[in-house]
Amino acid sequence: MPVDDLWFLNKRGPNGKRLPSKRHGQGNRWRVRFTDASGRARTMFFERKVDADAWDADARAGVARETRVDLADRQITFREYGERWRLSREIGWAVETRRRVESNLRLHLYPVFGDQPARSIRLTSVLEWLTRRLSEDTPRSTLRLYFELLDAVLAAAVTDKLIPDNPCDGVKLAQVLRGVSRVPKWVPTEAEVLALIDAVPPRYRAAIWLGAGQGCRHGEALGMEDSTRCIDVGRGELHIVQQLRYSPKVYDGFYLSEPKARSSGTIDLDPVVAEMLADHVREFPPVGVDLVDICGGDPVRRTVPLLFTTTRGRPFTDRTWSREWARWREAAGWPKEHGTFHALRHFFATTLITNHAEPQEVQRLLRHKTLRITLETYVHWWPKRERTRGLVGAALRAAADGSHRP
Repeated sequence: MPVDDLWFLNKRGPNGKRLPSKRHGQGNRWRVRFTDASGRARTMFFERKVDADAWDADARAGVARETRVDLADRQITFREYGERWRLSREIGWAVETRRRVESNLRLHLYPVFGDQPARSIRLTSVLEWLTRRLSEDTPRSTLRLYFELLDAVLAAAVTDKLIPDNPCDGVKLAQVLRGVSRVPKWVPTEAEVLALIDAVPPRYRAAIWLGAGQGCRHGEALGMEDSTRCIDVGRGELHIVQQLRYSPKVYDGFYLSEPKARSSGTIDLDPVVAEMLADHVREFPPVGVDLVDICGGDPVRRTVPLLFTTTRGRPFTDRTWSREWARWREAAGWPKEHGTFHALRHFFATTLITNHAEPQEVQRLLRHKTLRITLETYVHWWPKRERTRGLVGAALRAAADGSHRP
């Protein structure tokens, strides 16, 4: 539904200026093309661009009178439309296909989406459903059939102008199914995290708190500095904007860069972590280290008050950190293969999930680029919803009992 300027051509003249059209100065200047509620292509004309833009926005939102879907259609549930879709198409299906489609709708899609208005089903709803089914060990080939059926019904609803778009279009199913490989192989318990904290020398315990209590990666924790650039106690915010990197061939070895996958972000500073960081700064004052900072693009050399350095006041190399971590891990009884610093980030995420944090909130705190990554990675930790049996009947019986009271 673009807004067209009828008084000028799209191409420009030799001087770079737009060329006037044959209609220049005649009639309304601005045209909006759109599709009405019945699916027909139509146009509207306006004298002022501001009016054309406003009407175009209403048309895109489906609130313009010409594009508005009837209220009855807006409220139609997925079950109601699914049955219309099935019955209108099964004449061309084989008997086995009819039986399979009816069964899959009734047993696997309607219990989840059936009572929702079709227009209310969102991408997040579909991803959460896929995540739960994966956590219930539904075979991938079977889940693909269920998803393709959901996709077909919603695609038809788009064609029938009942919903503006198909939420399944945003799902890359192959990636979702492969995402099971992202699932952590080992996540420490609370007791195991505390055992690690006890095993780590006091000089570095606050780094463990950043991993377990804020979900920081080890490079982000080692790149944390004592300034409001990273830690704003007054606002209760932690700014994850940099990580410490080491490469002996560039920038004299150490430098600061953006976090992994450009996952910079501001998250809530946990009060307990804030207390641990304050204690750390008092006991182990930060050391100013001359580093190259490339977070902003162009390299800038500055003195960085790093929270964590070696006993000689130097940043950690990858080898030095790995050597120290191996000692702490062994002392804490952590497994050698999967007992990495990243396991603290998994502990942070799964603790949020098992304490009923919303998926979008977990995504925000982990600074994942998409919700799909969060759901795929922690598929086995999302709580399974219990099926509600007899809920409607009990409600009707209670209402009936109340209506018979004197």
